[in-house]
Amino acid sequence: MKKIKNKKADDLKAIANFFFEVGMLAKTPRSGFHFLGTGEQSVAEHISRMTFICYALARMDGTVDESKVLKMSLFHDISETRISDLNHIHQKYVERKEASAVKDIADSVPFGDDMYKILEEYKKRESKEAILVKDADSLEWLLALKEQVDTGNTRALDWTKNAINLLKTNDAKNLAKAIMETNSNDWWFPENSVIRRKKYI
Repeated sequence: MKKIKNKKADDLKAIANFFFEVGMLAKTPRSGFHFLGTGEQSVAEHISRMTFICYALARMDGTVDESKVLKMSLFHDISETRISDLNHIHQKYVERKEASAVKDIADSVPFGDDMYKILEEYKKRESKEAILVKDADSLEWLLALKEQVDTGNTRALDWTKNAINLLKTNDAKNLAKAIMETNSNDWWFPENSVIRRKKYI
């Protein structure tokens, strides 16, 4: 991988451009919602909640490199600044070229080697950290689907099964069960969850 010229002004300019580029993630929609029929989410919104999930899973596990997990989460969809969000239907007909996008982004910043290395590890799905982060990715999608289920989208309920089937770790599977048993509105109106529990006791 080529090195950025060691000039402070060039480095600062490259980092400024990187900041502008990652801002596009807030303007890039997650395309699965188009097919789902309801809801919307930007790639940046997905990354934000996923990073919280990664933190929780890392703390629950207690043996993984927490810093590595958080970096993987932060960067895992970085290529979508350039290739957009292509769901599994899109990818059947469009060449994604994600590896090229990741390399070009990494080559553009002084800290690119670190970014590239962490994304290569994530892509291989061999380390405990990479498996955990992929589970967090699936859990974030499950949460988004459950929110649509709770507002009446019956199609979203069918989609949750696929998201759950992707999970590898026991902690993620247990969290998935809790997510499906929890109304997405309970955190806002906790008294409602108490009423629901009493109704079925």
